Amino acid sequence: MPIPTTEERLGSPQRIVRFFALIMALVYIALGVWLWYTAGRATPAGALLPLGTGGRIFLGTVFALYGLYRLVTTIRTQFRKPAPDELD
Repeated sequence: MPIPTTEERLGSPQRIVRFFALIMALVYIALGVWLWYTAGRATPAGALLPLGTGGRIFLGTVFALYGLYRLVTTIRTQFRKPAPDELD
């Protein structure tokens, strides 16, 4: 009885990569929204990254835009249907 290969047991590694890329894009967007949401609150003493209001808004914008960029590029590259000439 032959031992199944890793790809046979787990499926295509490409499937894992595509969903990891989607999750990471959503994490970046969520982090950006969280930074916007907490921009008006005071930073607690001993915070890991003490930022003022402007710094949180700027960093939140960067994270949200980067997350949107990753989301769009992931959907375009990983979830598009192949063109008929690419199937050969």
